[in-house]
Amino acid sequence: MNLYKEIEVKLIAENPSLVSDLLWELEPLGIEEISTSVLKCYFPEEFNLSSIENYLKELQSDKMLESFTLTETVLQNKNWNEEWEKTINVIKVSDTFVIKPTFREYTPNPGEIVLTIDPKMSFGTGEHQTTKLMIRAIEKYCKSDYTVLDIGTGTGILAIAAVKMGANKAIAFDNDPWCLENGIENCELNNAAGLVDIRTAELSEIPEIDFDIVIANIQRNPLLALCSEVVGKAKSKGVVLLSGLLVEDESIIIEKYLASGTKHIETVILDEWISVVLIKD
Repeated sequence: MNLYKEIEVKLIAENPSLVSDLLWELEPLGIEEISTSVLKCYFPEEFNLSSIENYLKELQSDKMLESFTLTETVLQNKNWNEEWEKTINVIKVSDTFVIKPTFREYTPNPGEIVLTIDPKMSFGTGEHQTTKLMIRAIEKYCKSDYTVLDIGTGTGILAIAAVKMGANKAIAFDNDPWCLENGIENCELNNAAGLVDIRTAELSEIPEIDFDIVIANIQRNPLLALCSEVVGKAKSKGVVLLSGLLVEDESIIIEKYLASGTKHIETVILDEWISVVLIKD
């Protein structure tokens, strides 16, 4: 790839950082927040401008964005690996978990668990609030000998965290082919290869059931569409951990999941993002 696209987004929004967070769903090479009204998004040369335009129109319809304009420029390629490495740091998620990439040094304090994660093109560096929320929920609810299903695993980070908390088996899958190789590599980095089964699949292609914990850090619409399947994978009294959700998504998610046979245990808020914890009846 000798060229790449820089797409400048000029926007009026109550929360521009939230728009920036959501644009990572389009898997850019990078995003720069130039100011409260300007974002620069970087994509491969083949990226179609209409993809970001349509996505921003959806955000506009959802009242997350008042208006926007786009300017596309084609530029000579950068060393994206070098640029990416500049942005990834050691992240202290909780008193127990710390996340770091292979190229950063960190000496853990007593009792800390270090997750070594190189995300490449997969979601799950620990930078995002939803990843932090889910790791904290795993720390609280995952017990020894539990079985875990991680839906939309990305880097595999949540499944790895679960086995570090004592789960004896985790199945982690994603429909993005990038995640298979990246997830396997991250499992090996964390000595979890024998405990985490990484797959490329859709939820309907996972035959196993009766998991002690079902994890889904995706987004509101897929969580609503997959509700019965997600709940169906948990055993009776099993825990369902959901994120990828904004504060305003809470009521519709809880209503849908309660109707599918769960009880709401708690909602945890971090900035504008939430995690929802449920127990299957």
